[in-house]
Amino acid sequence: MLLIALCQVLVQICLLQPAIPVRQILVQESFFLLLVSTFCVAAAGYIINDYYDIKIDAINKPKRLVVGKSINRRQAILAHLLLTGIGIIVGVILNWRVGLINLGAALLLWGYSARFKKKLLIGNVVISILSATMLLVVAVNIGSDNKAVWAYALFAFIISLIREIIKDMEDIKGDASFDCRTLPIVVGIPGSKWVLYALLLLFYIIVIAAVVYRQEDPFFGVYMLFFILLPGAFMVSLLLKADRRRDFSRLSRWCKGLMFMGILSMLLFR
Repeated sequence: MLLIALCQVLVQICLLQPAIPVRQILVQESFFLLLVSTFCVAAAGYIINDYYDIKIDAINKPKRLVVGKSINRRQAILAHLLLTGIGIIVGVILNWRVGLINLGAALLLWGYSARFKKKLLIGNVVISILSATMLLVVAVNIGSDNKAVWAYALFAFIISLIREIIKDMEDIKGDASFDCRTLPIVVGIPGSKWVLYALLLLFYIIVIAAVVYRQEDPFFGVYMLFFILLPGAFMVSLLLKADRRRDFSRLSRWCKGLMFMGILSMLLFR
């Protein structure tokens, strides 16, 4: 949730309004309401996912169960509906396009939790689209069509897709017990690795293209080399040797790290 907020703040202050003082941006009512609406929809998505995943999570991550343990299922569904409603209503108040995006995100998050996540790649793609959308909605809110925002949205899509597949590899035991048809279950761990190699190659191409496009900014190139490309290469070496749950957990954390460092690179645009 903090990562989502950080993404939207950096998009606003670094990509869309770099000439405006940060303090002035952060007190804008419309931007604050956008953060609230996104937060509510995303939080509701996490709740409904835990609601549907009680049995699977009891196998994959028993120590991290919340729904069914700390709170009951009825309380969870009420919290989901309340947060979803607030997110959509606030979005509509801001801009009908933002409201429509929030409605679409809420429906996709429900569909992901109830059905899509059990289907081959569909759930992975849905989450990746939503990751990209959380950046694009900031531009939609102020009516801007910014190439840099689109580039970062593509970055978020690819790295999220990679991480989602790795998470499925990590959770293969619990998912298989409940007839899920995730990529690792359908094609196995070796087959899933080949898909990841292809996605990582595409990821590298996108990052290198961004560096070339901004070749007049040497700091950007150096940053991407040391904080994205080299860690990405190390991640490939980890993937080659990965065959246990703890290995895939480590890879998932590396994906988070790459996403975080990629987001921080927006600071170089200000």
